Amino acid sequence: MIKKLDKLIVKAFVGPFIATLFITSFVLVLQFFWLYIDDIVGKGIDILTILKFVMYVAATVVPLALPLAVLLSSIMTFGNLGETFELVAIKSAGIPLLRFMRPLFVTTMFICGVAFMFNNYIIPVCNLRFNRLKYDIINKKPAFDLKEGSFYTSIPGYAIKVGKKEKDDSTVTNVVIYEKDYNLQDNFIVAEKGVITLSPDKRFMIFKFKNGWRYQERGSRGGGTEYIRLGFKEFQKSFDMSSFMFNNTSDSAFKNNWQMLSVRQLSISIDSVNKMIDHQRKITAMNYLPFAKYVDSGWAKVDSVKKVKSIKDIIPDSAWTSTNDRLVSQATGIKSTIESMLPAYDDKRKELRYYKIGWHQKYSMSLACLVLFLIGAPLGSIIRKGGIGTPLVFAVIFFVVFFLLNNFGQKFVKEDVLSPFVGMWMATFILVPIGVFLTYKAMRDSQLFNKEFYHRILKNIGPYLEKLRRGKKEA
Repeated sequence: MIKKLDKLIVKAFVGPFIATLFITSFVLVLQFFWLYIDDIVGKGIDILTILKFVMYVAATVVPLALPLAVLLSSIMTFGNLGETFELVAIKSAGIPLLRFMRPLFVTTMFICGVAFMFNNYIIPVCNLRFNRLKYDIINKKPAFDLKEGSFYTSIPGYAIKVGKKEKDDSTVTNVVIYEKDYNLQDNFIVAEKGVITLSPDKRFMIFKFKNGWRYQERGSRGGGTEYIRLGFKEFQKSFDMSSFMFNNTSDSAFKNNWQMLSVRQLSISIDSVNKMIDHQRKITAMNYLPFAKYVDSGWAKVDSVKKVKSIKDIIPDSAWTSTNDRLVSQATGIKSTIESMLPAYDDKRKELRYYKIGWHQKYSMSLACLVLFLIGAPLGSIIRKGGIGTPLVFAVIFFVVFFLLNNFGQKFVKEDVLSPFVGMWMATFILVPIGVFLTYKAMRDSQLFNKEFYHRILKNIGPYLEKLRRGKKEA
């Protein structure tokens, strides 16, 4: 049965939670745009595409925004109740802190469930659409984006360099165009001036050169080379701009990425990659290490009396040199073959680690809401400060710790330093004991974050230190 106290606490929590979730999501979205602003601005993207892009970005930051929102709102809730002495009144009525935390604990468990469902069903789709749209936007090149003094290589097959670009953004001087045909010959154009225009359908960029030279080489590797230099007063060249158009890339280009899969799909992928790795190991052992299956078959016994201590015991001295040479040659060949197979094997192991990262991340990021609540609730009851000031400081500190531990763990797993389980749950393993410790202190009305408490300690220690100092002088 829900009591009035439970309603009071949940009601006090919901408002700050919604506000902080919106604020943290907004900040994380802005952070993303700061990273990709150069790739988005100037692309001529329509408003609808931009709104879709913002929607996908906002959805992808929700798994990170939820734990921070739970942490900040729980500190604010208990801090507000402590600052207004409601927390003191509740405790004086004989209600323990754990009973006081129970409704928000249940609410946080519900948020964890919602976070898991969101991570498992919504985030893979949003990541898929978001990465597809980001790829299209970044690769949608502007009509012309030449920079003075540097080569522009976005047009397939060409590298263009201009000395200066006029204010009209279509007239350029000191133009060099290098044709990349990947043959032995070098073909390029040098012109004093050029004017850039677009065809009516915007599929071709027309370059009208004035006063320049066109250099060509003709020949083959085995024969001679012919050099051609053609001077011109006016010369026109067209560049295909079809790759500059905005394209809707198919979802299939990204669908196998570990960030675009649900728990069920990740489990299937992990099982498939494990089978492929095991099969590769067996094939390697059977084809290149045929003696491996005889290791435990008792080959060390020549007869019932004599046991073999070395391979020399079963090979005559006259055949030892030739046998040794053959063994070394065969071992060298096996080593070279296995080393050539290592890159493919390492790629499969890396792919397996990424799938396991995604699988554990679905659960660890969902339970992070509960972990940070276990820190935020007792922390708020200890500091007893409401508002957005002090709670925000502590929330940022603990969230940065969580964020760094989570990122370090993921990095260590990718580098094969830690197992996926240890790496992806490292933040939880470290923060849960901190939450238990803070809860223990809050239940006993600890003054852990009260500056007056430390001031009194230093005041009491002062005379003792002074006494020690005098004793040293007298000695």
